[in-house]
Order: sequence, then C-alpha cells, then structure tokens
Amino acid sequence: MKIINKGVCAPLGFKANGIHAGIRHNKEKIDLALIVSDVKASAAAVYTSNLVKGAPVYVTQENIKDGYAKAMICNSGNANTCNADGVDIANQTCEILAKEINIDSKDVIIASTGVIGLPLSIEPFKNNMGKIVAGLGDTEAHADLAYQGIMTTDTKKKEVAVEFELGGKLCKIGAMTKGSGMIHPQMATMLCFITTDANITPAMLDKALKSTVDDTFNMVSVDGDTSTNDMVSIMANGLAGNTLIDSENDDYKAFVDALYYVNTILAKKMAKDGEGATKLIICHVENAKTKNDAKLVAKSVICSSLLKSAMFGADANWGRVLCAIGYSKADVDVLKVDVAFKSTKGIIPVCKTGSGIPFSEELAKKILTQDEITIEINLNDGKGEAFAYGCDLTYDYVKINGDYRS
Repeated sequence: MKIINKGVCAPLGFKANGIHAGIRHNKEKIDLALIVSDVKASAAAVYTSNLVKGAPVYVTQENIKDGYAKAMICNSGNANTCNADGVDIANQTCEILAKEINIDSKDVIIASTGVIGLPLSIEPFKNNMGKIVAGLGDTEAHADLAYQGIMTTDTKKKEVAVEFELGGKLCKIGAMTKGSGMIHPQMATMLCFITTDANITPAMLDKALKSTVDDTFNMVSVDGDTSTNDMVSIMANGLAGNTLIDSENDDYKAFVDALYYVNTILAKKMAKDGEGATKLIICHVENAKTKNDAKLVAKSVICSSLLKSAMFGADANWGRVLCAIGYSKADVDVLKVDVAFKSTKGIIPVCKTGSGIPFSEELAKKILTQDEITIEINLNDGKGEAFAYGCDLTYDYVKINGDYRS
C-alpha cells in the first residue's frame, strides 16, 4: 500500500470542484463542493444515529437505496437541519445538479454542514450549479477546492489517497473528511467522502464500509456530541478493471484493509484537529476479555473531560484513566489493569495491577507535552484489542463554541 496525491481525484474517473456559492456570508470561503464519477458507481453510506437528522441524510438514504450513485454534493455554512422545507431543498438541489450533468436525480449523494436551524435558500444552488460543474477537474488543485467546500471550523486539511493491488490490477482510494467539533460518531459535524476505482458490488461495498467505520470513525470523539448530519459515503466506479468483488474473497479482504487504512488516517487527523485541540490522544487497549470490552474502555477514556483536561496540562493523572475504565461498562477486573503514557519522548508506566507505582514526574511531563500521546492500557484478561482517538480539552474549545453562530 502506498500513499499518493490528489485526494478524492486520485482514483480513475473522478472529478471534483469547489466554489463560493453565497451560502456563507464570507465571500472568501468556498461553501459548495462537488465530486462526480465518469460512470455510474456502486455506492454506500453510514449515517448518524441522532434522532434529529439533517434533511440531506434522509434524501441520501432514499437516493442510494438501489446501491448506486454518480455524484456527491455538499454545502458548508448551513446544516439544512430542523428546516420545514429542508427535504424539499435537498431534493431540488439533487434535481438541479442532475439536470446540469445529465443524470438521474436519485444518483446523487447530498450532504450539508454548518449551523442547525438556519433557513436555506435554493437560490445559491440554482444560480451556481453551472459554474461548479463547468470547473470540474481531476487535479490535486480541484480536490483541494472540493475539500475547502466542506470545511467549517476545521483548521487542517484532512484527506488521503492510497494505491494498492487487487488481482494484479492497480486500484486507488481517495478520501476527504471534515470534522472539528460536535464529533462523537455513532453510526457512523463529521462528513467523509470516499472515492475508489475498485470494482465491487454495492452489497460488498456496504459491508466493507460498515466494518471499517465501526473500528475507525466510531472510535473518535472530540467533545461527546453526536451530530445531526454525520455521514460517511463512498462511490466505487470499477474503472481499475479488477475482477468484480462479489463475495468475501481475498480481494475483498485486501480492499477492506486498504479502506481501513484510509479511514484510520482520517480518524486520527480529525481527532488531532478537534476544536481548540493541541494534542492527539490515542488510547490503545489490549488483552481485554473481548474486542467489545476493549472498545468500551478505549472510547470511555478518550471521552473523559477530566482526562482530556489533564492531557492539556501535561498532568500524569492516571487515576482519571482508571476512573473512566470503571464507568465504561466493560467487563474488567480492575486488579489486573496496567497503564502507561507514551509519546516520542518515551514511555512511562504509572499503574500496575490497578495500583499506583513510583514514576518520574519530570519524565512524565516531557512525555505529555508532545502533540501526540498514547495511553497504553493492558487489561491482562484476554485477547481483545482496540484503538480510540481523541484530543485534549482546552480553553479555546469554549471560545470557539461560545460564539459559533457569529
């Protein structure tokens, strides 16, 4: 597997673009993104479990029931959520795009991100669809324009592309994600758009996406808030020419490995760019009774506001780790738990068999001042393993969300 350039435009047959369409007041910000496949593609998506869902979630669910799509469109600055005419606006947007590129409106994946409850006009889409379509291209610059179109409070670019082989054919996956605050996926404001030229049936694509999301994006938390608009979507157009993947064979496993690799990279990027964050926090749990127990512990630890605050202050307060393990609802023998903190400055054990052990506060401080910290937890009670991804909790998180609408 090799990391390559061009993001969502890396796979064969995908073009992208992004423009300012007037949805956001700031004319300097791109607020509309578009990705189009040259041919009809297998499609799949996973969605937020929040009972309050953005209108685009409902429309996309309906549109790709048949397992196919040809385009993805997303606006930023307005979530199109809790609007009486939201579904109508989303459907109209699909119809306007479909007419412009001569496809069925049901072959469109649509998403929105931004402020909830803000009325959204159809005019920006109606007046600018021709412009965004006319500017479609397959270069790295085009992929970057599309990425800018999905950003809200993101401060860093979150995209990746890889190439790998399936049955002797070179295949590629490209992806971009946005998400900085209101991040605690449960499907899965996070959105992820994935393109691939692999040849795979809709059923197998859906299975691959769900299995990888569960161990990557669903193991991310920035602030514990599950957004109304969370969605991860993928299109696979088959232009790489590999033998069609229609069962869980070796090629399917290789595809899943590549997709898992891509989603893991993006999950880390998203956690590291959490609103106000200064550090990526990874929790690695091993030797749990089951994989599910490991996942419960890992997610509980990175969700702890007290632990996140301690990481911001570079305070080796390992008791907060034990506390989070204790309320995780995992089946854990607390008298077997070992904990250590690790970064590029080294690793330092701080807890053995559920009790504190002597350690150098000076070394611990050095380790915890780095911008990527791993909390190593050994439950010594089985073979279950999991990773979760989070960030520290800083003063700036409150500043950002204290005046988000303005």
